[in-house]
Amino acid sequence: MILANFLHGMGVQLNINYLVLFFKNIKKIKKEFFLLVVSILFGGNVSAVEEPDYQIIDRELDFEIRHYKEYLVAEVSLNGDFSSSGGQAFRILAGYIFGDNTAKQKMNMTSPVESQSSLSEEMAMTAPVISIADNGNYIYRFVMEKKYTLDSLPVPNNSRIKLKKINPRFMAVKKYSGTWSEENYNEQKKELLEYLNKKNIPVIGLPIFARYNAPFVPWFLRRNEVMIEIDWLL
Repeated sequence: MILANFLHGMGVQLNINYLVLFFKNIKKIKKEFFLLVVSILFGGNVSAVEEPDYQIIDRELDFEIRHYKEYLVAEVSLNGDFSSSGGQAFRILAGYIFGDNTAKQKMNMTSPVESQSSLSEEMAMTAPVISIADNGNYIYRFVMEKKYTLDSLPVPNNSRIKLKKINPRFMAVKKYSGTWSEENYNEQKKELLEYLNKKNIPVIGLPIFARYNAPFVPWFLRRNEVMIEIDWLL
């Protein structure tokens, strides 16, 4: 109740049932609490958070074809599995935008938070488009605010963080709500790949898991997406 009262005083609308489940999950409590505090500090109004600019080219049910303009990201690559690598990557990237950079400059949180597994991890789902690699890294990305350029972004103190420009591209997207579990993600990814195969749309990239909400948002209200770069001719 103390935590609930504290969050209420911060103006955060927290689902009580989610809070109960949160405390029952002892193994993940430290990571979830950290992400919760980070989200509070970034602000509770998720809908006002910046996103990369894109145009919807085609739409069918929960599937969309989008054309994205270029945007900047801070990314880190870590060894681990779907679940364990996420908390560490989030702490590293959150540290950077909180001021762990040479300019000691704080930046605003944007969305989505992107994650992407290595080539070897995706081989079974995308063959023969993607060739085998012998590592199992996961890449996590924070999208940078539009006001920055590569030259104006603060330099990270952590050498594992890379600042990159994502070039304009066409992305196929499957939207869904629900938990951030690997099982849920794999099911949605399979549906997206089957949809693209049915439409004879060539895949030229690796699937990306995009999360748009703070951890305290109830699972049934979350906006999640599986995204993959495609070869699309206008």
